[in-house]
Amino acid sequence: MKILETDRLLIRQLTVDDANFIIELLNDPSFIQNIGDRKVRTMEDAQAYILNGPVDSYAKNGFGLSLVILKVTGELIGMCGLIKRDALEDVDIGYAYLPRYWSKGYAIEAALAMKSYARDTIQLKRLVAIVDPANIGSIRVLEKLGMKFEKMFKLFEGDIELKLFACAL
Repeated sequence: MKILETDRLLIRQLTVDDANFIIELLNDPSFIQNIGDRKVRTMEDAQAYILNGPVDSYAKNGFGLSLVILKVTGELIGMCGLIKRDALEDVDIGYAYLPRYWSKGYAIEAALAMKSYARDTIQLKRLVAIVDPANIGSIRVLEKLGMKFEKMFKLFEGDIELKLFACAL
């Protein structure tokens, strides 16, 4: 199901048919370094990740991580979406792209569309994001979204301290 469309991108819900792409994205060294190892190695792992994460979130919350596709070629390039985490009071915007699609403006294009969707469709009043302090590229995207650093935050006990960014919608 299509959620959003921008000049260059289609953003739609993830399905189990996207399992091959999820394996590639979640096992990219940059994903593991910046977001974490989700231990998704097989088709079954990827299908479970999609069903227990994004698909479950669509059913519970009406939103979740979504697939980002280049309109011109149909290439699957990354994920962008809204996540309701138990550890956060507000909804979190998250994104991840394969490195070959970095520095082309896709992350900000999709995130700006998702921010508008959060405000206009989901009717959120505030949006947050968490990021590894070493992930300068992702921090730049958040700043371009109009988000401001608020505090250091641990998502769960034993985790590294993350930067929490936020903005009013």
